[in-house]
Order: sequence, then structure tokens, then C-alpha cells
Amino acid sequence: MMPIGDDNAARVRTPFVNIALIIINIIVFVVFQALGNNQAFTMSFSTIPHEILTGEDVIFKTEIGKIGETPIPVYFTILTSMFMHGSIMHLAGNMLYLWIFGDNLENVMGHKRYFLFYILTGVIATLCHVALAYFTGDNTYIPSLGASGAISGVLGGYLLLFPRNEVRVLLFLFIIRVPAFVTLGIWIAMQLWEGWGSIGKEGAGVAYAAHIGGFIAGLLLVKFFSVGWKVDAQKKYILQRKYDGYNRRS
Repeated sequence: MMPIGDDNAARVRTPFVNIALIIINIIVFVVFQALGNNQAFTMSFSTIPHEILTGEDVIFKTEIGKIGETPIPVYFTILTSMFMHGSIMHLAGNMLYLWIFGDNLENVMGHKRYFLFYILTGVIATLCHVALAYFTGDNTYIPSLGASGAISGVLGGYLLLFPRNEVRVLLFLFIIRVPAFVTLGIWIAMQLWEGWGSIGKEGAGVAYAAHIGGFIAGLLLVKFFSVGWKVDAQKKYILQRKYDGYNRRS
């Protein structure tokens, strides 16, 4: 069941930040990662749990020589890895979810708050992945990258604010409409199930801890970033916060 769109009837803002995030992710993958072929860049700026845990850069020996030297403090890879992807399908899937669900949060948070929310949940998601690697001792040298953690935060926030918003999903060859709590409920259930099954498996290809951690962070933080706003689900409009000029400052 793949989401392809949602109800944007309540939108009063143009989602400039959400669009910019999508464009940046695409540019990084196409230009800097060379469609995933620039292994040196990818290894240098992705998050490696061992680097975060020790503060020491990890250099890998490969057929093309040593790669992975990080020209910035290794802790900053928590941010740079959020804008990198492992493949075109990885990028496409993440950007589809961000395109569908991100604009709704930006609409109620404002541009600045939405950006801070996105970055913060992404950082928390990555730290959850690093923490799991530390406690299990698995995959500490395997690079982690992708916007999935931050987008999981967006999904968590969306679920809390818009649980009954209609989402269009592709089910086999049919397009149906289901409430957001069904679509996102199935998504997080799959992350929990598959994440539990991946614990202890060396070389697991998906950072489920980041997905789950980001989702929970989104649930917990979204009310702080959308304070002052209320959504009328029946009339489908947004009541703006009482302070005049908030839209101009956002």
C-alpha cells in the first residue's frame, strides 16, 4: 500500500522549506554522490556509529585506495548524512513521503519551525541508530545515510495532528482513500516488526532504529512546534494563532 497523495484543502502556506529540502536531497545525490557512484564522498559524509561513539575518523581500505576521510568534525556527519541516499529508489521513496506529508506540517508550523523540527527529529533518529549499534555491538562500522529518520519524524507529527486526514494510496492497481492513521499505522507497525527481526543481524541494510526513533520524536515534539494552531477537521481550515504578524515572521 503506497501513498501517492493526501488532502491539502486546509493549506494556506506555500511549502517553500519542504520543496527546498527535496531539491537539496536530489542535488546532493545527483551532483555530489554522482547518482550513488561517488563512493568516496558517500563514505566521507555518511554517519558511521563508531565515529560518533569515539570521535575518531574511520578510513576504509578499498580497491581504489583509502576512502572515508571526513574533512569536517565527524559529529557533523549526523547532519550531512540526512541529505544523502544509497540509491535512486531510496531517494525516490523518501522524497515521495516528504512531498506528501511534509507540506501539511509546514502549513501549521511555519517555515522556520518546520525546518527546525525536521532537523531535530532527523538528529534524534540518527542518535537512536547509533545508540542501538552501541548496545548491540553490531554494524558500528557500517555507514548510515538517508533522510528517512527526519521523514519518520514528519510522519509521526502528521499522525498526531491529522489522524483522520484522507490519504490516497495505491493498492495493487487501485487508488483508494484511507485515513492517515491507517496508512501511517501500518507503516510504523512494519518498522517495529522488521526492526525487531533485524536486531543482531550483521550488515542489516535498513536503520530501523532511526525510523522508529524519528517517528517517536515527531510524536513527542510536534505539539511544541505547532503551538498556537488548531485544526478543525470538519470545516477543514486552520485557525491561526492569536498573535498578529506570526505569518510574516514565519
